[in-house]
Amino acid sequence: MSLKKRGNTWYIDFVTPSGERIRRSAGTADKTQAKELHDKLKAESWRVQNLGEKPAYTWDDAAYKFLLETQHKATHQDDKNRLRWVQQFLRGKVLREIDRELIGSIGEIKAKEASPSTANRILALIRSILRKAMLDWEWIDKVPRIRLYKEAKRRVRWLTPEQVSTLLKELAPHQRAMVLFALTTGLRQGNVLSLEWSQVDLARQVCWIHPDQAKARKAIHVPLNSVAMDVLTQQVGKHPQRVFTYRGKPIGWANTKSWKDALKRAGIEDFRWHDLRHTWASWLAQKGTPLNVLQELGGWECETMVRRYAHLAPAQLIEHSEKVATMLNGTNMTHLE
Repeated sequence: MSLKKRGNTWYIDFVTPSGERIRRSAGTADKTQAKELHDKLKAESWRVQNLGEKPAYTWDDAAYKFLLETQHKATHQDDKNRLRWVQQFLRGKVLREIDRELIGSIGEIKAKEASPSTANRILALIRSILRKAMLDWEWIDKVPRIRLYKEAKRRVRWLTPEQVSTLLKELAPHQRAMVLFALTTGLRQGNVLSLEWSQVDLARQVCWIHPDQAKARKAIHVPLNSVAMDVLTQQVGKHPQRVFTYRGKPIGWANTKSWKDALKRAGIEDFRWHDLRHTWASWLAQKGTPLNVLQELGGWECETMVRRYAHLAPAQLIEHSEKVATMLNGTNMTHLE
């Protein structure tokens, strides 16, 4: 038997009949439980080698392989964070033993703890991993049917210029700079925080987001207006690589307690950092920016995402609609009897 204890946890280490080395945590401080798992894994490896059975892959195996194969995803870090939370329920579980009831209970816990939409992100991730295990890796024969929660379509949350003015007065200088830049470029939080000087050309008044940094995996060309240029000019010399910093160090997260406290002092409720992007898009739509131009500026992959702002530009839509009336007015079709 190959069991070794490191700290308070037992670890398994043995070689299968096919010559494969199995090294993994038993996930327990109890030696008896660790031995039971060790013997179970050895027995399964024997059946795989001599009886042709499929290996009893665990959730840990699948989650690890999934993360390795999806490092290119823009949401890779989000997936890692969600999987850390899921581990408490699925750690060490054999994939074929993960059923609909167990997955449903995980969804219920997250829905109560956070919201149905947050639970859906967890459930969708579990489903994606199990589907890969079945279709791509052929580790399991079927995937449990996973039902997602119904989500209400959220309204677009944006601020008026007056509200923004109030908020800016409550922010610390480094936060004010980031918020102004987000409002004038429409960039997502991650793109603002990770922006480097190598992505900025002050002479041409542009900056850019590389494809691997963009959610839609397409490069975003960002024209810099006068406000954005003022913000960047004030950041020059503060850090050799990053544009936005705090006390000489790069900023990793914007939704801090300081940010939330500033919102409270400004009297602004139900507002997230991402809503700065909604505010930017809403203002442009209200000023008559065509939706196709808005889509290009915002780096959205599909038109559906941009249509959320169409209702904010009634004057623009009426202007285009009136073109049909002009044509009809040239005929006698408008004279009703």
